Amino acid sequence: MNLPFSLRLIIMVLISAAWATSAFALEITPFRTTNLNPLIQIYGLPSETTSTVLTPGSLQLQLTQDIASLYSTKSTANEHILLDGELYRWTLAGRYGITDRFELGLELPATLQGGGFWDGFIMDWHRVFGLPQGGRDTAPKNKLRYYYSRNGVKQLDMSHASGGIGDLSILGAYRLFEQQTDTDHDTLALRSQLKLPTGDSASLRGSGGVDVALFLSGAMNRRTEWGTLGLFASVGGLYTSDGDILKNQRENFVGFGNTGLGWSPADWISIKVQCSLTSAFYKQSTLSELGKATALLTTGGTLKLPGNYLLDIGVGEDIAVATAPDVTFHLGLSKKF
Repeated sequence: MNLPFSLRLIIMVLISAAWATSAFALEITPFRTTNLNPLIQIYGLPSETTSTVLTPGSLQLQLTQDIASLYSTKSTANEHILLDGELYRWTLAGRYGITDRFELGLELPATLQGGGFWDGFIMDWHRVFGLPQGGRDTAPKNKLRYYYSRNGVKQLDMSHASGGIGDLSILGAYRLFEQQTDTDHDTLALRSQLKLPTGDSASLRGSGGVDVALFLSGAMNRRTEWGTLGLFASVGGLYTSDGDILKNQRENFVGFGNTGLGWSPADWISIKVQCSLTSAFYKQSTLSELGKATALLTTGGTLKLPGNYLLDIGVGEDIAVATAPDVTFHLGLSKKF
């Protein structure tokens, strides 16, 4: 059987890594990404975050880029929705250890929404793997249009490209448990996030309201002769004020969680997968884009670069169709000081 060159290269890399020393293999941590549905990303849904709280005086900086392509349209007797566009989001986050158990941080996103240029690639991808186009192949290419009406009344209509700063978040964490030996590292932390309305809600760069999230985050890492095996998970709740977007249909309380696992065969590479879930963000809607629980699957890995920088590379898919973008490309660069 003749395998594609790219697949053979990946297999060779993994085999080589498996033979490398695993004594200092990478710990498995979540992808710091979130659901970029344009009507969800405006709220204070936390990005997945490590359960390790920084030691006093330690600083971690992270810059992420997420590129999401989406096309979804559906009509019912009372509702019609069209979400067609691309969303680019850059997020700068910093965390600083205050005491042995407590850290603080800030997170500031910037977004750009427009027609983009990924429609052709996504259609080819779907065609190669026999996936449905969902109407993308008959819609205008590389155009932005977010539209929603209910009971014949227009609730949202956005067709102009826009970009700028989003809503600022203040982050906090408290270490509940940590145990580390030569082979094991287990952590559990209580994390919080306060989102402030600093972005323009009319351009979907913010919600126009204050949101508060509180969640537990935990992880287990085991070093073996084959490398590091890791599990991580989080669960929590998000309170969102009504804000400016579809305020009469807001679900003020949203539950969320994630779980994932990974393997690091050497000190420069890891492979991981995570699943992120939320309850519905909107009520009085039967549309998947608004009134259904969401599910996002992200796969990829981490590379350790010179200078002890860590680079996350991932691809996200909406495993609960139409609740998240069709595809999200994720890059995250981080470093501890």
